Amino acid sequence: MTGTVPETAPKTASNTPPESEQFMYLVARLITAQPDLTSIQAGIIIAAEQNIARDSRTFARLLGLAHALVLREITTLCDQNRLTITKQDARTLRTFYEMAGSLD
Repeated sequence: MTGTVPETAPKTASNTPPESEQFMYLVARLITAQPDLTSIQAGIIIAAEQNIARDSRTFARLLGLAHALVLREITTLCDQNRLTITKQDARTLRTFYEMAGSLD
């Protein structure tokens, strides 16, 4: 993959928790570096890379998204060889994944 994502976000004063600010900053940087990604796809990649979420249910819950939407984006990322599915629950469809390569 092309582009680089910095390890940390710039420090700013706001009411947003620093972790949220950093996450959104990294997502924005990844979208800039790889404009073919949707914001959800970039979020999934950054969440996996930063150990924030490595499964579909956790990511959906943390960001307040429909699980079906997250599953669709994970499928697309797998088709693009950006993620690899490591485990899937047949009943709930909870899907565990990992990065298929580096962000670079």
